[in-house]
Amino acid sequence: MPSASETLLLITIFLLIPLHAVSSTIHAGHAIPINGLCRDTCGTIPVKFPFGTGFGCGHPDFVRYIKCSSETLQFSTGTGIYTISSIDYNSSTIVVTDPLMSTCSSMQNSGGFSLDRTSPFTIREENIFVLLGCSTTSPVFDPNEDLCDTGSGSRACRGLYSCKGVAGIGLQQNAPISTCCVYDSQVGVGSGYALVLPKLQCSSYTSIYEFGDEGDPMKWKFGISLQYNDSYDTNACKDCEASEGLCGFSGLDQSFACICQNGVNTTRSCFEQGYALSGVVELEVQIKTIIGGLLVSWVLLLTRSR
Repeated sequence: MPSASETLLLITIFLLIPLHAVSSTIHAGHAIPINGLCRDTCGTIPVKFPFGTGFGCGHPDFVRYIKCSSETLQFSTGTGIYTISSIDYNSSTIVVTDPLMSTCSSMQNSGGFSLDRTSPFTIREENIFVLLGCSTTSPVFDPNEDLCDTGSGSRACRGLYSCKGVAGIGLQQNAPISTCCVYDSQVGVGSGYALVLPKLQCSSYTSIYEFGDEGDPMKWKFGISLQYNDSYDTNACKDCEASEGLCGFSGLDQSFACICQNGVNTTRSCFEQGYALSGVVELEVQIKTIIGGLLVSWVLLLTRSR
């Protein structure tokens, strides 16, 4: 029959295995963002709430759209992954660029752009979307739909077709602009904000968010300017940022968490991290305490049995 010390040793071993598994599951599930995952910059772009650099960072409503990959801040939609070139937190706007979108210097066939209507982003009215190399039978030229701006929009078409880059979509420089269409982004083409060029029988597209006073299309600013919902800021987030923490979320309920520089979560600010640890951190501490207590008890019994 095993001694008391041997019995306790066996119990400890059986307990250590599931407790270690629970501890590993906590970290594997990223209930708490690991130290270094949440940062205030991505490349050269400052990242502030409601945006974040990874899961658990920023507001949960934005996590599926914004992430930092290889020091590049990215914006994801149903049609692809785009680069965020700038963020203006004062006006709550971001500018995204499509690597396949045409510019004056380079034009190529592209697939299009879409924006989920339920997302916290909307297309700004300042955007001028231009469809290039369209078939004369394209639905955008349907006179009953009135999708193309034939007035001021002609400036954009003439400017782009004067670029040497049009050779990339099989056109000659200064070709007739009858295959070019400028439309109001708020009208939308296709389903919602989806711009699917194959269905529209167009070769490429571009978006100009600022002309400036320049008549030279090489100096136009190309990209898609989006407005984001800025109503997510709370006093808890302000307190967190005032304590040099980053606002994020944790747990299945995606409850608010303040991520401090040492990687610890608190429920309010980093000044409270001594007593406001998240439930996951408390659970991990309890696990380690139980393991330590069992090991000490086993050592004491083993000593006495000798």
